Amino acid sequence: MTTAANIPPASPEDLVEDGRPERSGPAGTTVVPGRRRGLGERAARARTKLSSPWASLAAVVIAVLWTTPTLGLLITSFRPELDIRRSGWWTFFADPSVTLANYEEVITGSATSSFAAFFVNSVVITVPAVVIPITLALLAAYAFAWIDFRGRSWLFVAVFALQIVPIQITLIPLLTQYNQWGLSGSFWAVWLSHTIFALPLAIFLLHNFMMDIPRTLIEAARMDGAGHVTIFFRVLLPLLVPAIASFAIFQFLWVWNDLLVGLTFGSNLNVAPLTVRLGELAGTRGSEWHLLSAGAFVSMVVPMVVFLALQRYFVRGLLAGGVKG
Repeated sequence: MTTAANIPPASPEDLVEDGRPERSGPAGTTVVPGRRRGLGERAARARTKLSSPWASLAAVVIAVLWTTPTLGLLITSFRPELDIRRSGWWTFFADPSVTLANYEEVITGSATSSFAAFFVNSVVITVPAVVIPITLALLAAYAFAWIDFRGRSWLFVAVFALQIVPIQITLIPLLTQYNQWGLSGSFWAVWLSHTIFALPLAIFLLHNFMMDIPRTLIEAARMDGAGHVTIFFRVLLPLLVPAIASFAIFQFLWVWNDLLVGLTFGSNLNVAPLTVRLGELAGTRGSEWHLLSAGAFVSMVVPMVVFLALQRYFVRGLLAGGVKG
C-alpha cells in the first residue's frame, strides 16, 4: 500500500501543467503553464538570433544596398545638367556642384517640362480611387460578415479568388468596354479600373477585421433595437478606423505609384498621372536625366508625407485582428 510518505517530492518539470493557471507548488516551487514556458523559450531564442552581430551586419548591408540607388538619384537631381551628362553621381563628392534649376524647371517650367499639371492629375486620380473602393468594400464586407443569406460562403470565395486574376488580362476587355460606354480617356476609366482591381483585397481584409469583433457586441446592439444601418455606422465603423486607415494608405501608395493603369486608361494628357510623365521622360526622352531625377523626387513627396503622417494607423491596422484576448 502506497502512503503519502512514500511518494517522492515532485520536481519543477513534473509541476508543469499545460493549460492551467500559475499557482504555488510544494517546497516553494511554482506551477507554470507549459505552453507559456515554451513560448517564452522560443521568444528568447528569436531575440538572441535577431540581436546577434551577424544579424545586425546583415541588416546594415541590406539597408546600404537598398538606399544607395535612392541616394544616387537624389544627388543627381541637384547636379547641373552638364555634370550629369559628363560623369556619374559618385563623382559629386570629389567636385560638388549643386543647383536648384532642375526642380525649378520641373515645378514651374514650360508646358513641355513642367510636372504641375500631371501632379494635379495624380491627386485627382488617387483620392477617388481610394475613397470609392473602401466605401464599397465596407458595405460588402458587412454583408458577408453579419448578414446571413443564401450562397454567402460561395460568393465570398469567388470574391477572394478574384485576387489571383492577373491585371494584365483584364486591360483589353476593360478598354473595349470603356470605348463602348464613351469613358475612354476620362478620369472615370481610371477610377473604375482602380476600384475594380482593389475591391477583392479590400473586401477580404475588411471582412476579416469585422469577424474579429465580438459577436456579443452586435447582438447587444440588436437587442437594443438597432438595425443594420445603426450597427454599421455607430458600432462597427468606429472600431474599424485602424483597418480602414491601413488599407487607405496601402491603396493610396498603390494608385499614386501606378503606371500600368494610368498608361492604359489615362494616356490622354488631360488625365495622365505623374508616373506616365516620368515614364515618358525615361523612354522617349531618356537624355533629360536632370528632369527625370528631379521629377522622381517630386512624385515621392506626397506618398512619403502620407505614410509618415499615418504610419501609426498603418501599423495598428496591420496588427488589429492578429492578437486575441
